[in-house]
Amino acid sequence: MQLAGSSAIVTGGGSGLGEATCRILAGNGLQVTVLDLDVKGGTRVAGEIGGQFVAADVTSPEQVIDAVDAAVERAPLRVVVNCAGVPSLARTVGRDGNYASAHDLDAFRRVVEINLIGTFNVVRLAATAMSHNEPNADGERGVVINTTSVAAFEGQVGQVAYSASKGGIVGLTLPLARDLAVVGVRVNTIAPGLIETPIYGSGAEAEAFKSGLAKDVVFPKRLGRPEEFGRLAWEMISNGYLNGEVIRLDAGVRLPPK
Repeated sequence: MQLAGSSAIVTGGGSGLGEATCRILAGNGLQVTVLDLDVKGGTRVAGEIGGQFVAADVTSPEQVIDAVDAAVERAPLRVVVNCAGVPSLARTVGRDGNYASAHDLDAFRRVVEINLIGTFNVVRLAATAMSHNEPNADGERGVVINTTSVAAFEGQVGQVAYSASKGGIVGLTLPLARDLAVVGVRVNTIAPGLIETPIYGSGAEAEAFKSGLAKDVVFPKRLGRPEEFGRLAWEMISNGYLNGEVIRLDAGVRLPPK
């Protein structure tokens, strides 16, 4: 598949894993549309890589269609990488044992809505646009990379909403690959472990916290780097025989209960 000169959309592209992926895709000649709600971060990244920024909520069909159309206006859309997502931390039952302190149901819905339904919303609309592309010799028209988490497999205490949403993305992978085979679109998923992103903050306290996290990593004994995620995404995009797979990027870590 001809990737250089094609369009790519990266959700959550204004920071962290998404930003690193935007830079790698742009470095390989793609016209990148940075999709994010973070106007400052998204505008910065787009400006630095020669891409375009579109402010959009991944759960909004109208806003995602606008972003897809903006990408297609630049070049045929052949790549989508979904990095947008939110964390969550809350126990199922409160310490006082009262109904009112049980896990907030709206909070659970919000995490699933953004992480799982938002991912599917982007895929279904982007793949529709990809279906109009001219196929290559193998019949390929595009590729989608989704982002889950090792928490999908080893969710920790307080991660019920987050793990459920990320487990759903694992469950989407093969059925989506099978569904989209008819239009020549591959689907793969990355399950990152403990990656150093802005979510951990900065300063001495943040560094101490990150050092504590790294103790459970097998080797190399450090947090992952966002560019390592981006490089794996690129391999999944450029390797035309990789389809329907979930690959862990975690240096062998297996999360303890807490």
